[in-house]
Amino acid sequence: MSGAVDRGPASGGLSGARILAVLIKEFIQLTRDRLTYAMILVMPIVQLLLFGYAINNDPRDLPTAVLVQDQGPMARSTLSALVNSGYFKIVRAASSPGELDEAVARGEVQFALTIPADFTRRVARGDDAQILVEADASDPAATGGAIAALSSLPTTALSRDLVGAVAPRGQGASASAPFAVVIHRRYNPEAITAYNIVPGLLGVILSMTLVMMTALGVTREYERGTMESLLATPARPIEVMIGKLAPYVAVGLIQTAVILVLARALFQVPMAGGWVALSLGVMLFIVGSLALGFLISTLARTQLQAMQMSFFYMMPSMLLSGFMFPFRGMPGWAQALGDVIPVTHFLRVVRGALLKGLDVAQLWSSLSALGLFVLVISALAMARYRTTLD
Repeated sequence: MSGAVDRGPASGGLSGARILAVLIKEFIQLTRDRLTYAMILVMPIVQLLLFGYAINNDPRDLPTAVLVQDQGPMARSTLSALVNSGYFKIVRAASSPGELDEAVARGEVQFALTIPADFTRRVARGDDAQILVEADASDPAATGGAIAALSSLPTTALSRDLVGAVAPRGQGASASAPFAVVIHRRYNPEAITAYNIVPGLLGVILSMTLVMMTALGVTREYERGTMESLLATPARPIEVMIGKLAPYVAVGLIQTAVILVLARALFQVPMAGGWVALSLGVMLFIVGSLALGFLISTLARTQLQAMQMSFFYMMPSMLLSGFMFPFRGMPGWAQALGDVIPVTHFLRVVRGALLKGLDVAQLWSSLSALGLFVLVISALAMARYRTTLD
């Protein structure tokens, strides 16, 4: 008597009926996994909308603050020409150089324009008139097109004002420009891309590792059945959450230290200070990312679902946070979505602290947003945590 199992008559060729049976079975299994089915349908649509409508590498209408100390017609014509270029949008009229400096440092404006009190007189006399444009160049991609547009401003801004006796000397290309634009690129004068990208990588790496590690780690316990033993203990949801997330906090801090050391050693990223604000932002972001991973684990039933949900969070985090593309180049609705994403505020804290040396008071709005993120996600995670197995 043979020990082999009889599997039915052998067939030397392919069977369309058997292939069809397996095919139908896979489609049924796919539709039962609603999360995977939704990801297959939603992900291409989200990518199409984001890349088609939200991404723009040539930002326009960049917020600009002005300090106009000359109320003459030539100063007004210069402002009009600046706005008509399409790259600048005047959102604030400052009353002092200090107010301009603070607006640029906080990231409230991308450019600051100063027209001195003797501008009209110097232009009329041909006496080396100048205006000062200060750019927040921490993200070179956001300011490159606007700075290039400034090169034509002196020859076009006063074309209707400089007639007769005050017309510029020479004709055509030989005519001298009526004034000069002095451009001051702040925080990144050499437009080094690494100064912007490398600090931003801190937020992306922490998100990818902490959210996914936590989501997969907790979901793995459900798959292996070890969660049943944990649920049998008297530990409350908040105690389980703290106990499971605490080791990953240390992982996040180690990752942060390694990235900052390499950023300085390999890419010479400036470390302007702001260490208190940076430390607070890092801790809030690490805790918030871990809480989000824990929340995902309460929603997902398998590791595959947890990974899919983590990727679904990561895609908009990279595209809409200002990490890969200029934040101010996106339309208003995309910026509104980006402001909901915690990575956006964390990148502002990291870049503001490292490149600008901002303190807690100057970064308070972004730090508050991260704190709110931690509270909301932690509350949702605890509410969703199952005290009994389904």
